[in-house]
Amino acid sequence: MRACTIAAAAVALLAAGAASAQLYRWTDPSGRVHFTDTPPPPNARNVQKKQIAPAPSQPSKPAEPYVLQQARRNAPVTLYTGPGCDPCAAARKLLNDRGVPFKEVSVADEASASALQKAVGGGIVPAIIVGERSQMGFEQGTYHGLLDAAGYPKTGILPAQKPKAAAATPVSTRVPPRSAR
Repeated sequence: MRACTIAAAAVALLAAGAASAQLYRWTDPSGRVHFTDTPPPPNARNVQKKQIAPAPSQPSKPAEPYVLQQARRNAPVTLYTGPGCDPCAAARKLLNDRGVPFKEVSVADEASASALQKAVGGGIVPAIIVGERSQMGFEQGTYHGLLDAAGYPKTGILPAQKPKAAAATPVSTRVPPRSAR
């Protein structure tokens, strides 16, 4: 019985040691300052003992595969969508199915319509920008071609993104040509 009690106490001490650590700061006889996790020698001066709590454990998110990191850095993807747009939903689904990380811009006001015009030279949604290349409208083969050329994997790696919420008052998804302004 006594052996079980001693074993339990030893396990408790080990667990407590894992939960927090002690750090010692001390000065040796020649004046050098030391930081150790073991008690200093008897001739140490200015001994300071500190309790160090372990860093809180956070669930680690899975690392993004290197090929996806490279593609994302070299050719980021932006998808311009409009409210109630079925081709936009199909474009979003294609990107999600391939596991492509993308920024979605909902074209639901004049500012976002102007940003779309500036980005792709037109006002048709969906519009995708992959790196420096863009495509207005949705054509599955073209989207796959843009993503393949940019080095994005063909299979899904990341969880799907949710669609952006549209503004309360949608505007026309077509921007008039510059000559009509």
